Amino acid sequence: MSEYILEIENLTKEFPGVRALDNVSLKVKKGEIHSLCGENGAGKSTLMSVVSGVYPKSAYEGKVFYKGRETNYHSVKDSEKEGLAIIHQELALSPYLSIYENIFLGHMKTTLGVINWNHYIKESQKFLDRVGLKENPATIVSKLGVGKQQLVEIARALSKRVELLILDEPTSSLTDEESAKLLDLILEFKRQGITSIMISHKLNEALKIADTVTVLRDGKSISSYDVKKDNLTEAMIIKDMVGRDLTRRFPERKSRPGETVMEVKHWSVYHPEYHTMKVVDDASFYVRKGEIVAFCGPMGAGRTELMMSLYGQSYGFRSEGELYLHGGARVALKSARAALNNGVGYVSEDRKVLGLILIQSVKVNISASSLKKLSRFGVVEASREIEEVEKYRRDLRIKTPSINQLARNLSGGNQQKVVVSRALLADPDIFIVDEPTRGIDVGAKTEIYEILNNLVAQGKSVIMISSELPEAMGMADRIYVMNEGKIKGELAHDEADQEKIMRIALLDEGGVTSLGEQYE
Repeated sequence: MSEYILEIENLTKEFPGVRALDNVSLKVKKGEIHSLCGENGAGKSTLMSVVSGVYPKSAYEGKVFYKGRETNYHSVKDSEKEGLAIIHQELALSPYLSIYENIFLGHMKTTLGVINWNHYIKESQKFLDRVGLKENPATIVSKLGVGKQQLVEIARALSKRVELLILDEPTSSLTDEESAKLLDLILEFKRQGITSIMISHKLNEALKIADTVTVLRDGKSISSYDVKKDNLTEAMIIKDMVGRDLTRRFPERKSRPGETVMEVKHWSVYHPEYHTMKVVDDASFYVRKGEIVAFCGPMGAGRTELMMSLYGQSYGFRSEGELYLHGGARVALKSARAALNNGVGYVSEDRKVLGLILIQSVKVNISASSLKKLSRFGVVEASREIEEVEKYRRDLRIKTPSINQLARNLSGGNQQKVVVSRALLADPDIFIVDEPTRGIDVGAKTEIYEILNNLVAQGKSVIMISSELPEAMGMADRIYVMNEGKIKGELAHDEADQEKIMRIALLDEGGVTSLGEQYE
């Protein structure tokens, strides 16, 4: 019997205008953790979609062998019956059903057409215990955080007696603590004999738990490494991913901040449903011309809620406080359009829901916020629109066969570049970016960093929300630390380190910590 649970031979998959996979070959050993790395658009998710039956046999060329037999799946249900489960980056849970209903959705058995609900509540507890989720099985899924929803997805896979578990960017939306727990869980599955394939852009995580790492580039399988025997490093993976040495993760720049262009005083935001609950409590901060200011803190700290409320009151039942722009009088931005008209742009952390119109083209998505700028006498000048969109496609290296390609058909990193392009075309003076590099590869991250550096070099200002502390420390001139809706402290670039940021975030008393004050 073969030592490999999965074997892929010369697999090719094409979409209109693009070859997503080009003669890919791959082998996964039974009981190992196999990490799949590559830039956005390299073909990782497409490859796993082929393996799991998202695309039927007639939709690709090549062969896939699972447990020694060539597969001929017509749907995901076929692969699930054989113990193969995939958990996509965008979770596929029903938000209005309970945990136990989601776990057994699609494979509940009935007696005379009647479901024994009590049986499934008890059964679900077994799988929740295995993934370490201490929640009532009757809890509605929408009440859970992203990290717990991820565990529900894994519990659902386990309920199908999974032998090969595929996880697509499982930690991209999780905090460091949640990510660590999930990685420990994958290692526990390995001890139980479950094989895992993990697609990840977080190379440190891949090196931490993987036995084998395979790198894809431009739809081709470039290399496979035994992590321990080959003494694999992040630099080796990056070189294979991008086809060159990436010497600096965070491009160098000289910081020359100017006058204050944005000042927020005593800003509070109230929950959209619980109108007396403060989500942001008495926040005050400032931003200068030509600088990057980062906001850090644990998930739920209030960073996104603060920025969305400032950007045209896009979040909250109501907000109160003072906002000053460009050193002038106090302003009230009552809509997103008002924010844009006052030189404030915003890139959401949720590119699929709040950032993109997935059923529209790249062209429409990029130009959507600048139609007035691209119009003459109320009519959009088609040639100018195409010229501007093509410029951003070239400058940001958006991988798409055409600007008429639908946004939903792009990889995550290229979707992110489309969202950034739309904000850039609107030409704001103050650029708010919420988790700008979430779920994208190291090469695309570097490109985003260079864009942000170019903006501040032009005298623009950037507010960056980031859950990746190395990113915040590598890019920002100043860092504000938030937790529980409050700004707990502020650190200059030269004095910031991960320990200080976490200590400030977890301070119980003392209010705001000024630059260096806590550590002098």
